[in-house]
This record gives sequence, C-alpha cells and structure tokens, in this order.
Amino acid sequence: MQPKKEHNLVPKTGWKRKVFQVIYYSNTKAGRLFDIILLVLIVTSTIIIMMESMAKIDIRFHHQFVILEWVITGLFTIEYILRILVVRNKWKYIFSFMGIIDLLSILPLYFSLFFPVTKFLSIIRLLRILRVFRILNLLDYMNDGQFIMKALRGSSRKIYIFLLFITILVTIIGSMMFVIEGGENGYTDIPTSIYWAVVTVTTVGYGDISPVTPLGKLLSVILMLCGYSIIAVPTGIITAEMRQSGHGNRECHRCGKKTNDDNARYCKMCGERMIDEVENA
Repeated sequence: MQPKKEHNLVPKTGWKRKVFQVIYYSNTKAGRLFDIILLVLIVTSTIIIMMESMAKIDIRFHHQFVILEWVITGLFTIEYILRILVVRNKWKYIFSFMGIIDLLSILPLYFSLFFPVTKFLSIIRLLRILRVFRILNLLDYMNDGQFIMKALRGSSRKIYIFLLFITILVTIIGSMMFVIEGGENGYTDIPTSIYWAVVTVTTVGYGDISPVTPLGKLLSVILMLCGYSIIAVPTGIITAEMRQSGHGNRECHRCGKKTNDDNARYCKMCGERMIDEVENA
C-alpha cells in the first residue's frame, strides 16, 4: 500500500510505474533487493572515504579507492536521474529532504575535480541509510523521531531566546576578560576572548587560553559555575515540551484540563472520573 502523501508522485502506467515501485518502495522482491544493494553501496562508500583520510592506507590503495568511489558515485548518479525521470511531480522529489540528500551525496566527488578536498564531503550520503527504516519495516519507529521533532518545534522559541541570552552573555564576559587581562595572556582581541567565554561556559575547557590575573580567574570560576546551570536549561525546556506533547487531548468536564492521556480513567488535575463518549450517549 502506497503512502497517501506520495500518491501524487506515482506514475499511472508504463515502465516508469514499474521502475518507481522498485526504487521507491520495498514491497516487492526487486524493490527490497534494490534497497539492500543501495545500503551496501552507501556503507562501502563511507568506509572508503574514511580509509582515504588515513595516509598510510591511502598511499597503498589510492588507485583502487578512486576507482571504487567513482563507480559507486556513478551508480548513485544514475539512480538519482532515474528517481527524477520516473516520478510524476519531479520538483516535489528534488526539493524533498531525501531528494536534497540524494543530490548532495553525489556532488562532492564531482566538485573534487576542481577542489580535491571536497570529496570527503561525500560522507553526507550516510544520511541515505535512513532508508533502512523502510527496508526493515521499521516505519513505526519513525513516530518516535517525529515525537522528538514535534517537541523541538514546540520549544524552538524558548530555545532561540535562550541562545540569544547566551550570545549576549558570552559577548559581555569576553569583552570584560579582554579588559581585565589587558589584551595579554592569549586574550589578544575581543573575538578571541568571546571564544574563550564560549569554551568556558560550555565547560569544554580546551585550555589553550586561560586567565592569569586574580580578577580574571575569579570571573572564570563564576562563568564555569554558571555553565552547569546554563547547559541544563535547554534540556529542561525540551524535556518539558516532550512531556507535554506526550499527553493526550481528553478534557475533564469538571476542571477543564485538556491534556489528560487518551486512556485516562481519572483527571490528573482534580481526580474526577473521566466520562467516555459512550457513557455520555
């Protein structure tokens, strides 16, 4: 059965419909085999990219790596073109999340003809492994991901305000440290001092820059202690939103609470027994 949201993408008849069912769905043996081969190529390509970044291994197998990477990228390019050819609403696929990922997974190697280092960006094709949810019939698990995304969207405004506050804070603290240290001890300018403030407030502590003056050390201690509570804020915001999103929409006829679980027998606010629609009838 085809998802309703993709119904307008499916060709009506002809070879395009057959190819579409193979490369977009896994409800046939051919489609399942296609997706498995696709996943094998994705994993193989990712391993090759990682091994190419290792100088000793790359020197020994560089020629083989280049050939394999171009073969795999060529297959991905053919697949991408086929996906566009067989789909009815071509622009909808091209600008969809997976459509953009499919394109970005093949472009880096072509760009490497002019900028060699960009070939390592091909590792973005690892995102295509998300198709494993379809192959292994794990689409139900995508609901968990949607639940998290819903919580993130619901708390986005609070997080934006929080990030704005942190940006202002580290800018002020960094500028203060620049003045306190007198432009010395690594605090050569305000942007560098802001970098130190970000590293300190996130409790990362690279140690490449550290204060020397007593007042600078005191400010560092205060900022480090604040860092622990600052990190906990976005976590609390998202957690609260997830708890809120996890509730149902049953409304209590007594107190009016609208976020009781769908299978709740009693109201969480006032303890009133929930009345089912059958009982009301």
